Amino acid sequence: MSEELKSTNHCSFCGASKESVKKLIVGEQVAICSDCVELCEELITDDSNQPVEDSGPEYDPESIKEYLDQHIIGQDDAKMVLSVAISNHYKRINNPPKDLEIQKGNVLIVGPTGSGKTLLAKTAAKYLKVPFVVADATSLTEAGYVGDDVESMISMLLNAAGGDKQLAERGIVFVDEIDKIARKGESTSITRDVSGEGVQQALLKLVEGTICRVPGQGGRKHPGGDMIEVNTKDILFIAGGAFVGLKDVIANRVNGTSIGFQANIKENKIEGDLSTVSPDDLTKYGMIPEFIGRFTTTVSIKELNKDQLIQILTDVKNNYVSQYKYLLKLDDIDLNFNKDALEEIAENTLTLKTGARGLHTEIERVLMCHMYHTKTYRQNKIKILNIDRDQVKNPKPINHEPRKTSTS
Repeated sequence: MSEELKSTNHCSFCGASKESVKKLIVGEQVAICSDCVELCEELITDDSNQPVEDSGPEYDPESIKEYLDQHIIGQDDAKMVLSVAISNHYKRINNPPKDLEIQKGNVLIVGPTGSGKTLLAKTAAKYLKVPFVVADATSLTEAGYVGDDVESMISMLLNAAGGDKQLAERGIVFVDEIDKIARKGESTSITRDVSGEGVQQALLKLVEGTICRVPGQGGRKHPGGDMIEVNTKDILFIAGGAFVGLKDVIANRVNGTSIGFQANIKENKIEGDLSTVSPDDLTKYGMIPEFIGRFTTTVSIKELNKDQLIQILTDVKNNYVSQYKYLLKLDDIDLNFNKDALEEIAENTLTLKTGARGLHTEIERVLMCHMYHTKTYRQNKIKILNIDRDQVKNPKPINHEPRKTSTS
């Protein structure tokens, strides 16, 4: 019998003949019997049950900061502090000690609008591959009042985790505009403050760690609905706020008060610096001491300068210039910004006082007329669009004549 004939009549693995097995699957000069197929399936199943070495993200602070550096310009001190806080949090939940209880360290980020508070938290969550949600503190009220109660944040996190309870319990919740729930004064209010101090009180247990009963994925609370119990003790809460007026509180502490005839009046008063904020400053601002105590790490971020805004436009991953270059390239148009144009956009953004968010507004304003006329550009074979300072100051389409309307 020839080798070729034998190979198609016998299993190439065990040598069994075609007649002695249930099924013989024949390929080009090779064959496998049904018994060998079953054995292979068992081996694959056994291997899949073996623990796989975790190839997830590195939890050391340097690796976290390196990733943040790729997406966020400046704020080195804030990135370092946040990286250490996140690293310690996930070390704590990944390697729980037997005879030691390590308290959770939630993070409070203080800084002007548009300086990267939300982006810091969102980028960190992306690196860690954990579910992430942004909750607006201004929409939160105490349970039983019109608005979202604090447990709605956990429901949002469960949805972000695709209904996976274990994944949700390792997620990150960013509570934005946290300064908006500050009480109006240091003394307790006579009237019920359901969206201010009341929310702070309601957040205490949730932030520290408690069992929270929330509806299943996509559901809403009602008496007969299925509820899922989510433990919040390993959920990292990051709160952020602009805290407008906090610099004045800090300045008053640093400079002291000057009241009365014998008071020493300082000629050169020191301006308040958010990097020196203390728990007492936040209490004077209107945050209750118990709430501040749950956020053991405070990160302050600075307002972005012109050079940093230009870097955000051009250097970071997913920067705005690259985004619009791509969009116009789909219409076969090469988009270029010269140095003067980028500087003008950055200067206009500084005037808006909206931080990095203002960059998107500015670049959209500059390119709007060009994006509208892409069809005309293609017809006129305009394939290069150069944006200079004049185009930023006075955006107008190039080589475009308005369509003439016929008159009867």
